[in-house]
Parts: sequence; C-alpha cells; structure tokens
Amino acid sequence: MALPSGLLGLLLLLLHGMLFGLAQGDVHFYDFVLRETNFTRLCSSKNMLVVNESLPGPVIRVTKGDTVFVNVHNQGDYGVTIHWHGVHQPRNPWSDGPEYITQCPIEAGSNFTYEVIFSDEEGTLWWHAHSDWTRAGVHGAIVVMPNNDTGFPFPQPDGEEILVLGSWYKGDVNAEVAEDLEDGSDTPRSDSYIINGQPGDLLPCSAENTYRWQVDYGKTYLLRLVNAAMNAELYFAIAQHVLTVVGLDGSYLKPVVTEYVMISPGQTMDILVTANQTRLGRYYMAARQFDSVRPDDTDYDQTNVTAILEYRGNYTPTSTPIFPSSLPTYEDIKSAIYFTDRLRSLADQDHPVNVPKNITTMMYISVAMNSITFDYEGTSRSSLSSSLNNVSWVNPTTDVLLAYYRNMSGFYTTDFPDFPPTLYNFTADTAPDYTTDTSQGTRVKVLDYNEEVEIVFQGTTVLDASEDHPMHLHGYTFYVVGSGAGNFDNETDPANSYNLVDPPKMNTVSLPKRGWVALRFKASNPGVWLWHCHLDRHLSWGMNTVFIVKNGNTPETSIREPPTYMPSCEASSPIRLLNFDDSNERE
Repeated sequence: MALPSGLLGLLLLLLHGMLFGLAQGDVHFYDFVLRETNFTRLCSSKNMLVVNESLPGPVIRVTKGDTVFVNVHNQGDYGVTIHWHGVHQPRNPWSDGPEYITQCPIEAGSNFTYEVIFSDEEGTLWWHAHSDWTRAGVHGAIVVMPNNDTGFPFPQPDGEEILVLGSWYKGDVNAEVAEDLEDGSDTPRSDSYIINGQPGDLLPCSAENTYRWQVDYGKTYLLRLVNAAMNAELYFAIAQHVLTVVGLDGSYLKPVVTEYVMISPGQTMDILVTANQTRLGRYYMAARQFDSVRPDDTDYDQTNVTAILEYRGNYTPTSTPIFPSSLPTYEDIKSAIYFTDRLRSLADQDHPVNVPKNITTMMYISVAMNSITFDYEGTSRSSLSSSLNNVSWVNPTTDVLLAYYRNMSGFYTTDFPDFPPTLYNFTADTAPDYTTDTSQGTRVKVLDYNEEVEIVFQGTTVLDASEDHPMHLHGYTFYVVGSGAGNFDNETDPANSYNLVDPPKMNTVSLPKRGWVALRFKASNPGVWLWHCHLDRHLSWGMNTVFIVKNGNTPETSIREPPTYMPSCEASSPIRLLNFDDSNERE
C-alpha cells in the first residue's frame, strides 16, 4: 500500500488530531526533503544525506502548546527516521521516531508525515535522524517560544542566535560503522567537530567559511546551543564574555553565571550573552571535547572547533580573534562536575516543580562496556558491546510499539531486570572477569500508568572503560535528584545527596565516570519509550532498553490509535546490532 503524501496526508493527520483533541495551539507545516548533497570540508568533498540541502537542517519554530506536521520525503538511498528530541508527544508515540522502537524506517523513495505535539516544553530542543549514524548530517534546532501569558522568565533579549555543535567525518560514516559492527572493529572517530556545519579557521581549508555571529555593543542575546555531536561531551566558551545559562533541555533554570559550559550529546541550553566588550573586535566561540575515558587513552577527536563573534562598527580588527582562556582542557573532569552541580530548576509560580515523592518503582541500573565472542567468516572474533544491567539490546524485526499495540508475541519480552544480575564493587580499579559477559535480547520494562519511578544509573569500570554516559529518555523529562562519585548507597546517599526542592529537569543526563546519578519521573505518558546512551557508538552496541507505559483508565489517558500509513518494516537498514548466536551469555 502506497503511503499518502502531500495534501491528502496532511488532511488525514489534521483529522486524526482533531478527533483526539490534541491540536490546542497553532498548527505549523514543514516539508523535509532528505537528499544526498555535496559538501567540502577539511580539503575534501563527499556526498551526505541532509535535510533541504543544509547542514544543520531547518529550524522548527513554535509557541508552547503548538502542533507541527512535518512531511519527510526520503530521496536518499536507505531507510531513515526522525526523532523530535525532548518533545513529549503526549499519547502519541507513533511520531516519536526511533527506528524499530516506535516505527520502521521511511524507505528510500517514500514519505511519512510526523505529527509533533508540543505540551509543556519551553526553550530550545532539537530534531535528528534516529536510524544508523545518519544523524551526523540529519539534525536541526527546535525553538519553543513562551506563550503571551508568561513570556520569558528573564528580561526580553535584544536578539537570538542558534549554534549547533556537530561531528564531521571525511568518509561515509554509515558505511564505516556497518563494516565495523560486522567484523567487530571499533567505530570511527570524527575528523573534526563543527559549529553550524563549519570546522572553524583553526583547521585546514576552513578559514573562508568559518561561521560568524555579528552583535551590537551593549545588547543582550539569547544563545540557543545544541550538542548534536555523535560521541562527545563538549566544553564551550566565548572569549572574554560571560555566559548566563537560563535553560536546559526545554526547561528553565535558576541563572548560572559561568565562563564555560559542559554540554552532553543530546542536550540543549539557553544562554544569555551580553556584548559588553568596549574593545570592539572579533572573539572566538570555541568548543573542545571533554574526554572522560582513562588518561592513557588518547584515541579521540582532539580538534578545537571555532566560530567567530564579531562586533558591528567601524574598527580595524586584529589579525586573529581572541581565543577563550576559560575553555577547560580535554580531561578536566573537575570543571565538568563543578558546572553540572550548579544546575537547579527555576521553580517559580509559572514553572513549578513536582518531584515524585511516593516512589512505586525503584530501579538500579548498571551501565557497562562488554565484549561478545562471535563467528566471523569461520573465525572466532571478539566485539565490543555495551549493556544496561548486563542486557545488550537487539532490535526486533518490527517495531516494539506496533507489536505491543497489536499484542503480537515473539518480538520482545517484558523481563528487563530492575537490578544488576550480580552486585560487586562497580567502581573499583578492576572489575571481576565475569562482568565482561553480556546477554543479548529485546527485553523491556513495563510500567503502570501514573507510577512514580526512581532510577539510579550506576557507572562501572568493566573493561577499564569507565566514562560519562549521557542517558536520554524519550517521551519524558525527569528530575535529576542526585549524583555522586563511587557506588550508590541506598541509605546514605538519598539522605545526604538528594535535592527534592529544585532539582533540574532534563531529558538527557550525564552519568558521571565512576559514579551514579538518580532521577525521578511520573509515568503519565502512555506509550513505548526508548532509554539509551546518546553516544551513538554505545547505542549501536546495545546500551539501551525500552519502557512501556500502560494506558490509564480513560480514553484521555490512553495511547492514541495509530495512523493508517505507518511505514512498513522492510528491514533495509544497513546498520543493525546483530544477535550473535555464539555470544557468551550469563543467565
């Protein structure tokens, strides 16, 4: 059956939304055309799949509570999906986007229209491909303006700027990753980072096209920062300019005045910047990786990506912009912790805090790197893997949402464990040998509607590979009520380290190296929702699971009926984590 397109598809979606009474605000329409486009960076050229021939892609602009219909035309060579990162999509997991979780890919030569429903989000979010490593080129910002009743919780800015941090690969990254997953090799590192699609003039063949932001002296701007990098937490700073962070992941914060930020992949920030330098000139905006792996591991992207903030006016600029002295070094973990520990929700009358207090489900999830032994062309080989509670996720052949909604058996099991299979010193210098083994499966966690959930993610030193993990939950924001170093203590840490008054609301939180992070949310959005590490190499190796939130007792608290034109499952994706029959498994 052909997928509907154009006006017919949009009319069907509008009718669908009207029937369920969800299009409360204004309605917006976008066309996304995915097509291979030629780009030249770092002295070489390649074709890459992007949206509307731009990198980053188009900005979606809405007001709080609006609905957006995005018709995605896939003119590329392989299947792809789009995820609306940080948008809760109330009762509408059908348009959430992760491949083989809530839909199957939009096949090459076809199209699909997403209905993106905004509710209580406000600030900066983003959208990106959620199949393979396609999001390296397929991503863009979402701007959610406050409604007229509240406005900004800070003085109206004089202007706005969007900076999207990303990763650049000289080669075909999807082809490279597919080959690496097949033969067990490590996945590729980026050749540079980019700001709004450009590496900056510190890198070869890049000076002419370095991104520039022009400002007027004395004005204050709202900088919307997105970390779309594939596998890197990033430090960011602007030379001789103070940053005031006022928002994170579509929620407002108590202002944090700082000379730098640390932003994890998947996170977005709203930052006030005042152009107050009496010496008119040019100033570098720079980012570099915060690398939390062990110090002897230097196999990461060590480029410094730059853009230029330049003042308007009649002056003679210096030959080289000023570089930010406040930018932390690559392995400066103390600066990362100091920044993240200062984040607090705004918690005022217009932006209340409702931290769950009556916890009905408690989960303790160990996060680990693992290894798998498999047969490759008749030879026994080992591959890196990753896990949550020693379970490495394997995608089914149809999406979990459809299987759940239609009560189809054989595609997943409901036995994802609440606790690790064994307890040990998770953050010791060495972990027991058996911890390197992992069990592969499509195992999900089922929650009743309105359950109040606490999850503690625990970092581990398995394979001597402890590092930060940016953990992202689809369909929800959560309160980060505590974090700390070492092993979580369920008696002393809640009493001494939890903040239940004004914890920050996030959809992506960094689990600290050799540490833990605790979060809470209320399972009030029925559907099928993905949990995963937003380092794509870890996602490819299985560091993810799925939460199924059951319906409530009324139609208004139940999953909407599916559209009649969901993409069918052709299993054409070039990258899928394989289920190795010969892998080491521990029951």
